[in-house]
Amino acid sequence: MPMKDYHTIVVGTDGSSLAEPTVGRAAWLAKHNDADLVIVCAYAQMSRRTEAKNIVTLGGDTRTGQVLGREAASIALADAMRVASTEGATVAAALLIDGDPSTALVVTAEDRSADLIVLGAIHNRSLADRVLGWTATEVTKRAWCDVLIVRPEKDLGELEVPEDAPPE
Repeated sequence: MPMKDYHTIVVGTDGSSLAEPTVGRAAWLAKHNDADLVIVCAYAQMSRRTEAKNIVTLGGDTRTGQVLGREAASIALADAMRVASTEGATVAAALLIDGDPSTALVVTAEDRSADLIVLGAIHNRSLADRVLGWTATEVTKRAWCDVLIVRPEKDLGELEVPEDAPPE
């Protein structure tokens, strides 16, 4: 089977400690394949009132493992751009998307005719790990292009994703 070249690579970032090696791997691949890199940061933008209502109604915060707030997502995206620049990748787009991470990655890949989606995932142990693993699982089930899962080289503990500071 002949190997195919990648022309457009989509990478997800959440600002966690796994984001830098994930974006770094995607940027390296983009540079060495002379491909465009599209960086996606999905986040949840929810008012405090709606958030409290959802937690009470659903029995817990369903956004565990997701970047909370546009400001926090902007910082995560800026960090990812820095990593991609350091690797010498051509960044075609850097997108902030209010919504579910797996949907954001798959839809962006389809819209941009991507050949590869790169995302980070850790082994399923805790509730946070299962949610982070859920994103990877959903992307691999729904994507029509190749999917590369970047695993941490060492145990990073529980991954903390950024969150906007609450208003004073």
